[in-house]
Amino acid sequence: MTITPAIEAALLDRIPTGLFIDGEWRDASDGGTFDVHDPSTGKVLLSISDATPEDAAAALAAADAAQRGWARTAPRVRAEILRTAFELLTARADDFALLMTLEMGKPLAEARGEVTYGAEFLRWFSEETARISGRFATAPDGNSRLLVTRRAVGPCLFITPWNFPLAMATRKIAPAIAAGCTMVLKPAALTPLTALFFAELLREAGLPAGVLNVVQTTRAAAVTAPLIKDARLRKLSFTGSTEVGRRLIADAAEQVLRVSMELGGNAPFLVFEDADIDRAVEGAMIAKMRNGGEACTAANRFLVQESVASEFTMKLIERMRAHTVARGTDPDSKIGPLVDEGTRQKVHELVTASVEAGATLALGGSAVDGPGYFYLPTVLTQVPPDARILHEEVFGPVAPISTFVTEADAIRLANDTEFGLVAYAYTRDLNRGLRLAEELEVGMLGINTGIVSNPAAPFGGVKQSGLGREGGFEGIDEYLETRYVGISDPFADV
Repeated sequence: MTITPAIEAALLDRIPTGLFIDGEWRDASDGGTFDVHDPSTGKVLLSISDATPEDAAAALAAADAAQRGWARTAPRVRAEILRTAFELLTARADDFALLMTLEMGKPLAEARGEVTYGAEFLRWFSEETARISGRFATAPDGNSRLLVTRRAVGPCLFITPWNFPLAMATRKIAPAIAAGCTMVLKPAALTPLTALFFAELLREAGLPAGVLNVVQTTRAAAVTAPLIKDARLRKLSFTGSTEVGRRLIADAAEQVLRVSMELGGNAPFLVFEDADIDRAVEGAMIAKMRNGGEACTAANRFLVQESVASEFTMKLIERMRAHTVARGTDPDSKIGPLVDEGTRQKVHELVTASVEAGATLALGGSAVDGPGYFYLPTVLTQVPPDARILHEEVFGPVAPISTFVTEADAIRLANDTEFGLVAYAYTRDLNRGLRLAEELEVGMLGINTGIVSNPAAPFGGVKQSGLGREGGFEGIDEYLETRYVGISDPFADV
């Protein structure tokens, strides 16, 4: 279907523009608003309410008031709400995909993929809701019984990023609903519309008032800081930069909050001489160009064994050059705009600094003239080890390529970073793959695949890439606390 301005306008007319607090849409307490822009044109999409600290306090009060009743709601009821939400989201996939393309910029095909991925968290955790369990055991000395139960942590604050407006919300909201937690969600100011649209869908799915509250704002610190200091809040989950994550962890320490932190990445993409090079190039395109490179899981450093570096580089350049740069609604678009001008400037700064440090610009390396925040697919070769681009996260379509001689060199280079979110490796050697699984300092590893994210698997990193896990069986544990009850020996008086 061709996306016309009339179709876009009709969708935007259906998007709530207020704050979602205690099951109702309301204006900001001071009447303030802010504009959400289309990164492909720079034009305003919608003006929406801009939450104040007072609005955030009202949202937390609603979540706190709803917590007791929601935690006592039957697991099957919570599961059915999640399942209904999954079905509604799946039925409205085209609307959500177009909305994400408009506010974030990604091509429609990728946006549809995000809807599928984001919806799967609703289905996965709907199935996990009824499986929350404890245990009953006899103490080793036989003198007592041990009863272990799980219960909801309590009201949560979610701070989500702009790059995956739907999936980053469902990945947190779904397990919280399953566990019986209430929530305050602060979506990114660059891409808040998807969260608002999704909140309305959850209300339609039957989610009770106060369980989810949404407070979008341009004053993030002023709005969230008082919540983090409030004794009623019991958990903080954040996805974003390591720099901000460190500050939030420090703030959360005051109330000893449970924290989940999915922070920065610097993913190495290793190609060994025994790899299937065509398959490695295909995986590289997914790992690098998915979401235009604006992902914490994006391949950030390409480490290629010297004997196959020329072939891999040539084929990667060929594929990158063929990528059509265009607005996400264009049927030919393979890469949309970066999210804003600041992001584009940072990408270009890293590319320029690399060339000045001695790297060779093999492809791209410049912004696209005209409206919007487009940047050409870029390949850098012979990147020196001290280049900034190998040590800082590149949120853009840039592939810096370096070489290594031995497997030990590859592991050393891959681990030479403060981050440890994900790595990718291409090799036909099973034993090498197992060695990498033990030696690479990452929370996730893709072997002969350019994508690892899966709702059924635990997502998260080590070192300064974060704390906790999202997704998988482990994902719901982040929203449950363990309680132990000691019971005297029932046979003591027999």
